[in-house]
Parts: sequence; structure tokens; C-alpha cells
Amino acid sequence: MENNTATSQPGCSLPDSISTAPLIRLSQPVRGLNGVSLLGKAEWASPCGSIKHRAAAAMLRDARDRGALTHGKTILDASSGNTGIALAMFGAALGLQVHLAMPASVTAEHKSILRACGATVDWTDAGNGIDGAILRARELDGNHPGRFCYLDQFSNDANWLAHYNTTGAEIWQQSSGQITHFVAGLGSSGTFIGATRRLKQFNPLLQAISILPDSPSHGISGLKYFGDSIVPAIYNPHLGNRMFEVETEAAHDMVRKLARDEGLLVGPSSAAAVFAAMRIAHEEARAGRSAVIVAILPDSGLKYLSERFWEPV
Repeated sequence: MENNTATSQPGCSLPDSISTAPLIRLSQPVRGLNGVSLLGKAEWASPCGSIKHRAAAAMLRDARDRGALTHGKTILDASSGNTGIALAMFGAALGLQVHLAMPASVTAEHKSILRACGATVDWTDAGNGIDGAILRARELDGNHPGRFCYLDQFSNDANWLAHYNTTGAEIWQQSSGQITHFVAGLGSSGTFIGATRRLKQFNPLLQAISILPDSPSHGISGLKYFGDSIVPAIYNPHLGNRMFEVETEAAHDMVRKLARDEGLLVGPSSAAAVFAAMRIAHEEARAGRSAVIVAILPDSGLKYLSERFWEPV
């Protein structure tokens, strides 16, 4: 990224387009299932190391174009990890300050990257999850009028539009229009909402499956439990065809399996998506139907290597 001094119209470092993340074929989860393919969209190939590169760039560009992001303002948002990192990297490139609210439970690797990029972080109680961080970001914005450009990824239409304009269109093109099932986790919900809207325009019969943790006290970084928590304003409960709840243990087990059976290091939310996609693959095979299932892999396992779930159970 080019390092530029902020002016009255920051944003010259924001990319005009997003690098395409490849689709990779996962063999072991669908071994022996005739007519079923499972593909993962490897979003760690982006400059910021995760799919949040797309939404962060789009939200910053939108804020700049609306005049909300001006010289002297500090970028503010709540994040469970990857959005915060993307904003910190873009902020460094733009010469803008970044202030984040994040649960203290994020990994040591996330914290090191944020320090390296110079972001200011308010660490909130881990027991309150991402909701605690959201409430802290709202408090900061309310207590300091005019100081922040509060992006609010959970309510920001530029978030899902980033995936409508890029992720969904890429998947359709990369799969040669053969995709039958789309699987993505719900955090801010931007990826699922935006990509599903675009893919269903290409094929209204496409099945869109969202992934949630099965409890509020879960360990699947990047995913959000919707049961009794703050539901993102951009989320549309009527858009998807099915919703899978994934247990933390199942996601962590899949992290290990993908590393040892596929040589693929992914984060827990990626593993949760693969776990659900594998369930769908077996359902389709039992019914004698062919399927091309695409699962979003938001990031790699490199930001989670300090976590204990790598240890054999």
C-alpha cells in the first residue's frame, strides 16, 4: 500500500478494485460422494489477509465520497478481529488515525498486527463478545461529536454492497455459473447478504446457507450468535434458504482436519463453513443429486496459531 499524507479528501490509497480470491477444491470432505464438488473461496489472498479487505475498502470509500471522512477525523468501528485489521492497515496507508473497540479475547496474532499498524484499541470484556465492542463504539461516537468517522459495519450498506459488487460476481464467474449452493458465516452478515443477493440474480434457484455459532459463549472467531444479541441492521432473515448452527468443537475439529488432511490452514469461521458445506454435500449425494458447493473461507489459520485448538484431543 502506498503511504500518503491525508488531505481534505483522503482515499487515494484505497483500491479501485479488489484482487480476486481463488476458488480451491477441497477433496477430503467430499471423498466418495459422486457428482458433488466442494470449493472454498480463499479470501486470505487479499492484501489485508481476510475477506474484510472488501468491506473495509468499500466503507472507507463511501465515507470519503459522502464527505464523512475528512482530514482530522479518526476512523472508528467495532470488530471481532479482521475488520479491525483491515481498517488499521488502510488507516496507516491513508495517514489517518484508527480507533477500534474489540473483545479482549481476540488472538495474540490479531493484537500484534493491530499494534504494528498503530491502531488505538479499547479492549472490551471478553464475556460480552462483539456486542460489548459495539456498545463501546457507540459510546465513543456519542461522547465525542465530530471526532470520529464511525463506519458501523453492522449497519453500513456499503458493507454488503462490497460483496454484491465483487464476491458474488466473482464466485459466479469462477464456477462458470455451475454453483448450486453458497455457504457463508454470519458476523456482520455483509458477506452472506451481498453475495447471496448477487448470486440469486444469476440463479434464483441457488441455495444460500448461512452459518451461526450454536451458543452465545462460542469460540468461533468472526461469527456472531444472533439468538439474544444485537442483530446487524443490514441482515435480512428472509434472504437465505437455510441456516446451520455449528458447535465450537465441530469447527475446531475441522480446523485440525483441514490442516492434516488437506494441508490447508484456515481460521475457525472458515472451518465452520466447511463443516456445514460437508453436511450439505452428504445430503445431496444421498438424494442422488449433483452439486457444486462454494464455501467462503474468510481467513487463514495464521492469525490463530497461538490458540489451543490445534492441540490433539
